[in-house]
Formats: sequence, C-alpha cells, structure tokens
Amino acid sequence: MIEIRIHGRGGQGAVTAAEILAIAAKEDGKYSQAFPFFGVERRGAPVTAFARISDEFIRVRSQIYRPDHIIVLDPSLMSVVDVTEGLREDGLVVINAPEDNWNDVLERLSGYRVYAVDATEIALDELGVPIVNTAMVGAYLRASKVLSLDAVREAIRVRFSGEIAEKNVRAVERAYEEVERIE
Repeated sequence: MIEIRIHGRGGQGAVTAAEILAIAAKEDGKYSQAFPFFGVERRGAPVTAFARISDEFIRVRSQIYRPDHIIVLDPSLMSVVDVTEGLREDGLVVINAPEDNWNDVLERLSGYRVYAVDATEIALDELGVPIVNTAMVGAYLRASKVLSLDAVREAIRVRFSGEIAEKNVRAVERAYEEVERIE
C-alpha cells in the first residue's frame, strides 16, 4: 500500500487532488481512499489531504502518520508546517517550485527523493488560475509511477466536465513532462 499526504492551502485543490488519485486508482483496478484533514480553515490556510492506493482491499481508516509520498502544492508551507513529518526514510517528495527555488527546496528536503515542477506557471498557462492540484497530480504520476497517465486522464474527466476537464488534462500532461528530479 502507498500512503500519500498532500499539503496545500485552502483553495489550491489539495482535497480534489486526493480525490483524483483515488478515482484514478479505481480506473487502474486498484483500491483507494481519499480524505481531507482540516477544521474551520479558510482560503489560504494550510490544508492536508490524504490518499491511499493498494492492490489489496484497504482496511485501515486512520489518518496517515507515516506517509510514503508527500505532495506539496505551495512551497511556502515549508516555513509553517513540517511537511516531512513522519515521512519514511526513502520517501518521495513532489513539490511545486520554480527552478530558481530548487536550491532552497533541496536544503530543506535533503535526504529524500525530491521532484519539482513549476505547477503555478502550468496552472496559470493552462487554466488561467493558480489552482495547481491537477498539475501536481501529473508531476506526482511521473515521479512515483504508481498510476497510469490514462487512468488520471479518465479520473479528471469523471471529476470535471467539458472544457474545464480538458484544460486540467493538459495541465496534468504538461507537468508530467516537465517535472524533474532535483539533486
């Protein structure tokens, strides 16, 4: 089982990203869960969402305390939240960060497998708004190889419709191509 924790800010789509991963897992014939963790937060406040993906039925129903993978939608959260708390030693971190911030990201995340993509730029180009969730899902796919790109395309078309779905598919595809491992 792969356990994923997603860190974002209210309005960036962390909860929707977890839902898309869960739907895509079903499309790939796997079992999944997706759930948020937040209280009375408002737009811009830190939000955490979780997803589990497994080849077998998932019996556990708790919050994820020892994630295998972390997705960070907003790099400024690293100054507010310990995004690596509980992350396994061989953990994967996929972060939204422009290339000129990669040295700072590596300094804070040394010891982990770190992949970065400028999801904000992709979201602005493809969607016209800085909602980075689908771009980050695309980057996560490439870095983790947990799910297929076709399954995520289908999941987006289940979650969204029409032109919005197609814009989000383009954001996924572009981030999938642009994500890089940083060392």
